[in-house]
Amino acid sequence: MLTAVAVAQFMVALDMAVVNVALPAIGDALRFAPLDLAWVVHIYALTFGGFLLLGGKACDLYGRRRLFTIGLVAFGIASLAGGLAQAPWQLVAARAAQGIAAAAVAPAALATLTTAFPEGPARVRALGVWGGVNAAGGALGVLAGGLLTEYADWRWVMLVNLPIVAVALVATAAGVPADRPADGPGRLDIAGAVLATGGIGLLVTGIVRTDRFGWASPETGLTLLAAAALLASFAVVERRVRTPLVRFGLLRNRWVLGGNLFVLCAAAGQFSAFYLVSLYLQRVLGLSAGAAGAAFVPFSLCVVAGTVVATRVGARRSPRPLLIGGGLLTAAGIGGFALISPGGSVLADVLGPSIVGGFGLGLCLAPVAAAVLAATVLPGRDHPKVAVRENIPAAAQ
Repeated sequence: MLTAVAVAQFMVALDMAVVNVALPAIGDALRFAPLDLAWVVHIYALTFGGFLLLGGKACDLYGRRRLFTIGLVAFGIASLAGGLAQAPWQLVAARAAQGIAAAAVAPAALATLTTAFPEGPARVRALGVWGGVNAAGGALGVLAGGLLTEYADWRWVMLVNLPIVAVALVATAAGVPADRPADGPGRLDIAGAVLATGGIGLLVTGIVRTDRFGWASPETGLTLLAAAALLASFAVVERRVRTPLVRFGLLRNRWVLGGNLFVLCAAAGQFSAFYLVSLYLQRVLGLSAGAAGAAFVPFSLCVVAGTVVATRVGARRSPRPLLIGGGLLTAAGIGGFALISPGGSVLADVLGPSIVGGFGLGLCLAPVAAAVLAATVLPGRDHPKVAVRENIPAAAQ
């Protein structure tokens, strides 16, 4: 069971970063406009985050294993479509479909994990594995993207998911037990999902297009205003519907609020750094795609090392010291990437921040997930599925 969850989560995280190093080759092959190329990266994160709430609810209504399997199959189909893309819009559409499929896989995987492992050291160790493959998948995605682009073809950054999906499906059939959907009436909050995804999409669009229109332009202002209106409408809808995607009352718990803010900042910093540094290594330092990907290996190894330390220490102690220490190291590492210069080098500008930030992130992943999940188990409703469904998606990423 843990194998199926780990493989699937690795794939979901891998695809957050696997296209980064391949972007120059993708742009040349499909003749992307320079300002549109970033959407190959952004659209996956956008649809993944936008539909993750809906995926968590669907997990309860239709069953963990069913949603997990459907999501894996859909991810494989979308990956095949992306690998065969002949035009920019086809690749962007395939990446969007990957994100939607990932939004089904990720909450089902986490719900399966928390249901199978009880509270205490066993859950901390399982979450350590989950967190380790989650973070390492993002870093190894850069390496895989570089090697595949240099020694095969950029299309393999999409097609590589097909054998991963096959392994995950076999592991699911062999080790994930069938489950019964949650009792009681319920329905998907489609309106909430549309408002959330639309609001986040306009927010991302407004920010991405500032290099074309500028922050003070009417286009940017109107886009951001529309995003704010949709997100405000989402908050209103969630307070009125019978089965909301988000229970905002959970944010009164400091562990839930702090944990989600921590994951938001760490993930935003990590993947922004991956995008920036991968282009810096190729466009500024002149490294090949494979060499640029290899430069991220130390980050992956340090994430694994930090996760091992966290699972051993966190099973016996409060997560607070790990979160504080790991958070400071993560911030220092990501901040170090902001200091890169045109005359820099891999050793001076990339290796140091990778070691510090990777180890710090590894220290935090399992403790923050365990703390937030424990805090979202409500009195009288202490089933793990309830905790996962009602959590904000940052903890599920």
